[in-house]
Amino acid sequence: MVVAGRRGTELLRGVLDLCLLAVMQEGPAYGYEMTKRLRARGLSMVGEGSIYPLLARLERDGLVETYRAASNGGPPRKYYRASPAGQSALAAGVSDWRAARDSVDAVLDMEVKS
Repeated sequence: MVVAGRRGTELLRGVLDLCLLAVMQEGPAYGYEMTKRLRARGLSMVGEGSIYPLLARLERDGLVETYRAASNGGPPRKYYRASPAGQSALAAGVSDWRAARDSVDAVLDMEVKS
């Protein structure tokens, strides 16, 4: 059996791209800022190192658009925002997530009642 902490990480891995697209709905953000947004919503196990590969894939897949902007005293930051295709993918992914969640809940509720 998988240890509880690892289970949460493994479950999150499948939906982290949706979570990133969701926090971009608040407005464009750079990587560290997205990590802070995720943590503010309870996803404290998400680190910067785990989101950058996903952001690169989302960009390659045309789901995010990027631009660079000056930062305070450092190099320009790369900002990400959901593209129209990314917004559509988020809507579809949320629908899929909710359907899967409801199905799993139905099975787990059945187990608890046994």
